[in-house]
Amino acid sequence: MATKRKSKRPARPKSAASKRPPRSRPPRQQPESLRLRSIAASFTVNDLQRSVAWYRDVLGFTPGERWETNGGGLRGMQMKAGACDIMLGQDDFAKGRDRKKGEGFRLWASTAQDISAVAARVKATGWPLDREPSETPWGDWAFAVSDPDGFKITFIQE
Repeated sequence: MATKRKSKRPARPKSAASKRPPRSRPPRQQPESLRLRSIAASFTVNDLQRSVAWYRDVLGFTPGERWETNGGGLRGMQMKAGACDIMLGQDDFAKGRDRKKGEGFRLWASTAQDISAVAARVKATGWPLDREPSETPWGDWAFAVSDPDGFKITFIQE
């Protein structure tokens, strides 16, 4: 007959937090406001391969999911940076090839990384900055850049 062996490890002491009663939350405002966990941008671009390379090689995003046409050509690509995504989609030019992109739009991205070092990495690729790293009027440290299609991105150091 087999016997159960006793563990040689000492038992873990229970923490004080596990002895506290659970906190009750105040009731939510009705109707409830929208609460998001993440948000992603989607840009329609003129040259998908160029944009994928730019987000990867200039800014440091990594490729994620690929979306292909029925014929197997690349239709779109998810570009990832930490928990954030930018989706890039190839323009089908149904609205014309001369359509302006990126006007009236700016993406704000925050990071704990050193903004000056990120900006220096962008400049080292030969890509110009729209704004050098500097203090904003409200006290943040930031720089700005535009992608190949004119979508504007400002990076802020947390």
